Amino acid sequence: MKGPSRQVEHKRGSTTLRADARRNRASVLAAAEEAFAAEGLAVPLDEIARRAGVGAGTVYRHFPTKEALFETVVSERLAQLGEDAKGYAEADDPGAAFFALFAEVVERARLNRALCEALEASTGVGFTGGSRARREFQDVFGELLGRAQRAGAVRRDVDIETVQALLRGCVSMEAQRQRQGSAGQVVAIVCDGLRPDRATSRSGPQS
Repeated sequence: MKGPSRQVEHKRGSTTLRADARRNRASVLAAAEEAFAAEGLAVPLDEIARRAGVGAGTVYRHFPTKEALFETVVSERLAQLGEDAKGYAEADDPGAAFFALFAEVVERARLNRALCEALEASTGVGFTGGSRARREFQDVFGELLGRAQRAGAVRRDVDIETVQALLRGCVSMEAQRQRQGSAGQVVAIVCDGLRPDRATSRSGPQS
């Protein structure tokens, strides 16, 4: 039977291990955030472990795959986007807020390779995923789109799926144009095309 002192020592040891595990997980997430933002999913897991100051085995104890770690990091970014989007959704001018949020999302993705890759993806990680953060972001963006359409600021023949596709296209194009020193033009053109006076027939241009 363990004496009181043994029990206290065991409890302290368990508490220390849990605290160490939390610190290691936080270090891994911070390193992954930095590495994925700079290099995207292509960054080696060993490099993330090196930046975190832990071994690769420690990373795997918290995240079974590099993709799982990427998913966690991206979900946190999307959760932050969702929170920020709520501020736009409550704006008095829904049209201006919609276009400002559209441009804000593209700009953040342009500066963060992980978010860029997530928004570009049509399957797997990206808007098609099932995480709570993605769904909440979609819901807020969709609500703002509806308000902007009812206010007459956005054409009514587009839905949230179309807007998301346009976002992915803008993210991809702006990332390329950034390297050419001309970022921002694609977003301006797309936003211009979403305005009601730019609506076109689904049957195509008339001759």
